[in-house]
Amino acid sequence: MSRIETGFKELKKKRQAALIPFIVAGDPDVETTAALIVKMAGSGADMIELGIPFSDPLADGPTIQAASHRALQKGVSLKEIFQMTGRLKGSTPPLILMTYFNPIFRYGLKAFAVECKENGVEGVIVPDLPPEEAEPWVKEARASELDTIFLLSPTSSPKRTKMADRLSRGFIYFVSVTGVTGAREKLPEELEMGVRKIKEQTKKPIAVGFGISTPEQAKEVSRFADGVIVGSAIVKIIEEHVGSADLVSRAGEFVASLSGALKSMPLH
Repeated sequence: MSRIETGFKELKKKRQAALIPFIVAGDPDVETTAALIVKMAGSGADMIELGIPFSDPLADGPTIQAASHRALQKGVSLKEIFQMTGRLKGSTPPLILMTYFNPIFRYGLKAFAVECKENGVEGVIVPDLPPEEAEPWVKEARASELDTIFLLSPTSSPKRTKMADRLSRGFIYFVSVTGVTGAREKLPEELEMGVRKIKEQTKKPIAVGFGISTPEQAKEVSRFADGVIVGSAIVKIIEEHVGSADLVSRAGEFVASLSGALKSMPLH
């Protein structure tokens, strides 16, 4: 059982949802990313999702696109990101990479999976890799004891849900809305129903992402989901404080507020 699976199991015993903050690796630089990981870990993050900067991020909204652009402008590379996660190995909650398939393909499927495992990465999310075409990657990921986390959306068919359930390890990522990432003032009214529908077809934990931007929204989602993913709201804080000495502490304070909201709201 992976640390991701174990984490969800332990939280379920406490009747709590997992807090999974997201940041873009290398934004504004690799050293700050490492400091942010450590700070978020100490602020209540149960797992941490790191976005790999990519030039054509089709699932990402303007905030995360801008963060990827900042990181790419600094010349951040996969090698640097792996070196950074390797230095943190064993001292943080489970680290999950979110990457498009092109960087994996160019790196080499086996080489990428091995690098993840050797450098403290325990899960990978590939938003543009449909489960129907994922078998070669899943084979290499499992050989390296690496969890692959597939995405489902409100429009996913029963067939797609079944396939994602079969191939996913760790948890299933439920996209709260059709569209791209980004903070939203209001969550979709049908979100809870969508999550419960997926839960009828899988025993794996369901973490919800896209659009969750406040402690209140995180608390609401934790009523019916096993995990809450918050990205754009944190990335926005980083953007607003680039060059400031309190960038890391500001992000940590926000993550702590999210954690406090979840810990005060036991799962049903």
